[in-house]
Amino acid sequence: MPNRAHAVSSPAPAWDEALLRRYDKSGPRYTSYPTALAFHEAFTSADFTQALQRSNAGRRGLSLYVHIPFCEKICFYCACNKIATKNRQLAEPYLSRLDREMVLAARHVDTSRPVEQLHWGGGTPTFMTLSQMGDLIDRLDARFGLSSDPGRDYAIEIDPREADVFTLRHLQSLGFNRLSLGVQDLDPEVQRAINRVQPKQLTETLMDEAHRLGFGSLNVDLIYGLPRQSESRFAATLAQVIELAPARLSLFNYAHLPTRFAPQRRIDAAELPGADEKLAILRRSIEMLDRAGYVHIGMDHFARPEDSLAIARQNGTLQRNFQGYSSHAQCDLIGLGVSAISRVDDVYAQNPVRLDDYAAALDDGRLATCKGLRLNDDDLIRREVIERLMCDMRIDLAAIGERFAIDAASYFATSLAALDQAERDGLLTRDGLVLEATPVGRLLIRHLAMAFDTTLTQQSPARYSRIL
Repeated sequence: MPNRAHAVSSPAPAWDEALLRRYDKSGPRYTSYPTALAFHEAFTSADFTQALQRSNAGRRGLSLYVHIPFCEKICFYCACNKIATKNRQLAEPYLSRLDREMVLAARHVDTSRPVEQLHWGGGTPTFMTLSQMGDLIDRLDARFGLSSDPGRDYAIEIDPREADVFTLRHLQSLGFNRLSLGVQDLDPEVQRAINRVQPKQLTETLMDEAHRLGFGSLNVDLIYGLPRQSESRFAATLAQVIELAPARLSLFNYAHLPTRFAPQRRIDAAELPGADEKLAILRRSIEMLDRAGYVHIGMDHFARPEDSLAIARQNGTLQRNFQGYSSHAQCDLIGLGVSAISRVDDVYAQNPVRLDDYAAALDDGRLATCKGLRLNDDDLIRREVIERLMCDMRIDLAAIGERFAIDAASYFATSLAALDQAERDGLLTRDGLVLEATPVGRLLIRHLAMAFDTTLTQQSPARYSRIL
């Protein structure tokens, strides 16, 4: 049930560095529960097809995610699935296979269901030419039927080095109403260290034009913990970004995992800020954003109070999906493209990470699903608890008990016991079966959610990033 009793604003956390360091362990980001590490290859395209068919009965709106894996240059920090190339024509065969995937998926979907949300990610979606982007929109519209509803959320990730004012005007004509700009840091020294030289003027010009064109929401991505960053230097970047007045701002923690992500081996680990410096960067950033009037949505997301993300947080309708926090709850998410993940009905389904495997499946006339998971009753219950905790920063377990017809006190006894120390340390308050994160607990919400996760003992913590 939506929770309208809680104001959207939240007090700044009482900063206790020793406490934060003690709880700064590795753990999931919970863009799904169970996480992608639980997906298995016994789940096939036939299982996904059945889920698509089952989903029609619920008449939920659709959310479409399209993964464009191409980038002209590799940023050293990047952990996304991408292909570095300067050849724009490589997108052509990929677009043809995307269309084949759309056709195969749409056969099983009632396409009168509205497409409430559309997100193009990557890679760099603006790697495509303007005509290729128009072609992709036309194909999506032909297969699923896109919306012109003012309440739609149609977003695209933009690399300011790959776009100009003409790109923005074209994207607006295609129906996009939200932009997400990758900035990471405006400091030239940091940019050189991560192989992403992006003059401030590029970002500033695009943001000014986006505001002038009237895009409904503009997001800027920043990363803290990158090489050569310090508290004062990152504060200078953040001050410049705040002056540009984006509606949303994401402040991601850089996870240095060079054994998993080859480009990160090009980063000099000696230049990374230490744990104390990273905490100082985070603390000052939160203070600056709070003074500038941004609402801390949860984890690494901030938004102005009038933005749809902040309104969804206030209304209790915020959701998490594989793109982070979303204001469009209860949509069935269909992921298209290499590595894309779908969340439909009671399943997750993922496409191959390798482009050759993705292409081979579609050339064989079948959906490219290579692994996934159908949730059991316990998974569904715990997914609801973890998602509401991550979105609302509180959870009413009694209400969960009523919804799923369980004795919540008994069902979650182990989880509640696991949170005893966190309660004593001031990370949450408890009133019967209502748990609420304190201001400092909101920074560690992943840790609180982990108490309800029964899959962690089967996975290595090293596979996850640290919380802060």
